[in-house]
This record gives sequence, structure tokens and C-alpha cells, in this order.
Amino acid sequence: MGSYERGDRAVTVQRLAELADFYGVPVSALLPEGAPQGSTEPPARLVLDLERLQEVPAEKAGPLDRYAKTIQSQRGDYNGRVLSIRADDLRTLAVIYDVPATTLCDEFIAWGVLNPDARRAVEHG
Repeated sequence: MGSYERGDRAVTVQRLAELADFYGVPVSALLPEGAPQGSTEPPARLVLDLERLQEVPAEKAGPLDRYAKTIQSQRGDYNGRVLSIRADDLRTLAVIYDVPATTLCDEFIAWGVLNPDARRAVEHG
């Protein structure tokens, strides 16, 4: 489920119908409200470069590092190179850093720890 929610995997119509049946809800309940119909542009992915994160001074990157380690622990994902996060994760980090999400996104991009197209996910998410 997490892969579908993060946009790491595309859900098929059949799988969507199976999930709706499993949860006892209509298929439309599993679709985002106001989703663009027939959009060909894939959703922007938010990918943290964990190797690059280790190069950022701890006084700057401490909260991000702790947050990323928590996500890794919850997922059992310890590859140590990259980590996909959700736009909601970035918004939560913005609260922790006490700055707007777009500002934090730009800062993470400047540090080299977040992929540049993540800005699109924050602006449209």
C-alpha cells in the first residue's frame, strides 16, 4: 500500500477494484478528489539522497536525519543511499524547521539532499 501511496508503483484498474472490494468501499473512495483525468505527467517524486545528507552539518540536517532514520526504521529499509518520502512528510518537516514547505524544499535542494523536481510536488500537493 505504501508504494501506491508514495507513487513508487502505479496501481492497475484491477488492483484498484480488488482493494475497493477488500475495504468494502466504492473505487471512487480510493481515488483523490479532483484528480486530473487523463493526466500524462507522472507525479513528482520526493527522493532524499541519504549519502549526501551525511555531508550536511548536523546543526542544519539533524531534524531531517532523525526523521529519515525513523522512516527507514518503520519501513525496514536500510539501503542507506536514497529514501522516498511523501509531500506530507516534507510538510511535517517544515513544521519542525518552522519554515514554509516550499522554503524548506528549496533549502533541501540547495543542500543536494532532495531531487529538484520535488518542488513541483510541494507546490501542487
